[in-house]
Amino acid sequence: MPLLARRVGRAKPSAIMVVAEKAKRLKSEGRDIISFSIGVPNFLPGDHVYAAAREALAKDSGQYGSNRGSDALLDAFLAHIAQIGLNGYERANIATGIGAKHVIFNLAEALLDEGDTICFATPYWTSYFDIAEIVNAKIDLLPCPPSQDYKMTPAQLDAALAKKPKVFLFNNPSNPTGMVYSKDEIAALADVVAKYPDTWVITDDIYNRMVFDGLGYHNFVHARPELRDRVIFIDSLSKTYGMPGWRVGFMAGPESVAKAVATMNSNHITNIPEVVTAAAIAALTGPQDVPTQKNAEFSAKRDQVLAMLAEIPGIVCPRPQGAFYVFPDVSCAFGKTHGPTGLKIGNDVDLCNALLEAKGVACVPGSAFGEPRALRISYTCPTPQLAPGLARFKQFFDELQ
Repeated sequence: MPLLARRVGRAKPSAIMVVAEKAKRLKSEGRDIISFSIGVPNFLPGDHVYAAAREALAKDSGQYGSNRGSDALLDAFLAHIAQIGLNGYERANIATGIGAKHVIFNLAEALLDEGDTICFATPYWTSYFDIAEIVNAKIDLLPCPPSQDYKMTPAQLDAALAKKPKVFLFNNPSNPTGMVYSKDEIAALADVVAKYPDTWVITDDIYNRMVFDGLGYHNFVHARPELRDRVIFIDSLSKTYGMPGWRVGFMAGPESVAKAVATMNSNHITNIPEVVTAAAIAALTGPQDVPTQKNAEFSAKRDQVLAMLAEIPGIVCPRPQGAFYVFPDVSCAFGKTHGPTGLKIGNDVDLCNALLEAKGVACVPGSAFGEPRALRISYTCPTPQLAPGLARFKQFFDELQ
């Protein structure tokens, strides 16, 4: 039999989806499962989005669309990012994709030759590492432990960029930690970035509308407008509008990069479907009451999770201020045994497996994000499930010996 390409050996299934599928299987077998695993917002967009989709179906042309995205969609996104102070972009600076992950993959192919280096912080979103490996890039990780609130320091970034990586990938607010960089923190990092003109900067900021405590969202371009020539901003409909399955992602950046992504689209996907485009435009330009309401709900759920974790001796958890994740250091449980089941906890994977088996609570091991001392809690489950799930979580830790 002929061999598969070597890159297939570097591709790995999403660790997050592995946990989610296991939880789904147990639920289908009759187990009472509460999932804190997959990062889906668990709400639906407003009625106006569905109305726009139905109208588009009724008027469907059946034709190919633009590789870059329709003019109406590009204009809607331009108006959307202007609301967060990203002004001065034109259609030529924008490109779309089948979700933000697809846009990032296109950027990896467009910016990284084999052997080029990409650097990003640990903990990281799982797909960063996987995509970099598929395109055979070198990966330089910047460890950011709980002791520094899971955030990189200017000194760390300076040391990394001094090695002249081709790409610096930045995530704010963060998946998996939920941490958000303040205006002053962004300004300090932007000053470092400005010293190294040969590095592209990708800011994966798809949770930019999910920021709590009045902290606000800030970007390198806000702090240093001259960085616009090499900063590429990533956004998505998935989290803000409850539309992960619709698969619409965007980038705003230098014209040459947007053109490259559109060219990649011409070879990968051709275009975003017409009906999806209509729904996306409606989401971006229509009433914003649903995302505004959900943002407030997520902030309150964050507080519930933190209150529970504070009751467990030994757990360390910096306070997240965005997205919908909490990322506690649970290494205090390693080396212990769950009394009622006899399950031994040697590491984060053992802990998540035991938690799922013993209490029916699904979380993602921190090693999936490059931090094996932790686990990720996604608190987007239906509100009636949150308190029982947190109670089970605490009970599990109370039963460790």
